[in-house]
Amino acid sequence: MITLTDQASDKVCELIEAENEEGLALRVAVRPGGCSGFSYEMYFDTDVADSDTTATFGAVRVVVDPSSAMLLEGATLDYSDSLQSAGFSIDNPNAQRTCGCGQSFS
Repeated sequence: MITLTDQASDKVCELIEAENEEGLALRVAVRPGGCSGFSYEMYFDTDVADSDTTATFGAVRVVVDPSSAMLLEGATLDYSDSLQSAGFSIDNPNAQRTCGCGQSFS
């Protein structure tokens, strides 16, 4: 299961509050595609299947489907807002190779 840093949790919480919709969770998934073979996908979701893995970080509920969970085991979602970089990034120890954009891996 992926974990969230405090910075990522705070930012996701802020984004969920801006949506003004009850029951939203952050879904993190791995899909085939991207320049390195797999790409990360993150979006807000209200549908949680019985087979999904869920975890809570602060006020944020994170949902991962079973096939993505295997590829995200030990990964960390972080958020940075600095002059050099801004946005979410995933540090994934399962990735053997990543692309320059940081959005795909193999």
